[in-house]
Order: sequence, then structure tokens, then C-alpha cells
Amino acid sequence: MGDDDYIYDEASGEWVPASQAAAPAADDDAVVVRDAVGNVLADGDQVTLIKDLTVKGAGQTLKRGTLIKSIRLTGDAQEIDCKFDGIKGLVLRAEFVRKRT
Repeated sequence: MGDDDYIYDEASGEWVPASQAAAPAADDDAVVVRDAVGNVLADGDQVTLIKDLTVKGAGQTLKRGTLIKSIRLTGDAQEIDCKFDGIKGLVLRAEFVRKRT
């Protein structure tokens, strides 16, 4: 075993040498989605609403503090796709959610 420092890469779920960890960060095609307070969001994260939101077409209001499980990123820096009971095809703006830790 060498003297390399290892860093846990959350994207791949593996421990990688620190010298290799910086290389994938230079990927320009990746869209970074951030929540209302600046936390980076990823597929499968849980988020909480920070504001009451009226859902168009569903006749329903999602209240502040509602937990949304298993989000999916859409490729747009401000939109996330998610599922919620009784609402099909729900897309939320990232500015109205906060990552649950």
C-alpha cells in the first residue's frame, strides 16, 4: 500500500487516490443542480419543500415541509423530476426545495 491519500468519490461510490479525484471534476458537460441554500443535488436525494406550492392541473397544494423522496435530475440546472402520491409527472424548481440530510 502506497502513501497516497484516498478520497471517497460519492458519484462512483469508490475510494480513489487524491491525484485521480481532481480529474473527473473538470467535466464541462455535467449540470450542477443546487437547492435553495446551495447544496448540490443528485439523483435519489430526498428534499423538503421550503414554500407552499400550488400544483397546476392537480387542484392540490403541497405544503411547506413536505418530504419528496427519490428525486431525478432532468439535465436543467433549475428543474428536478419527482414523484408524489396522487400527482403524476411532478417537476419542481430547485429554488423551492432543500436537501434533506
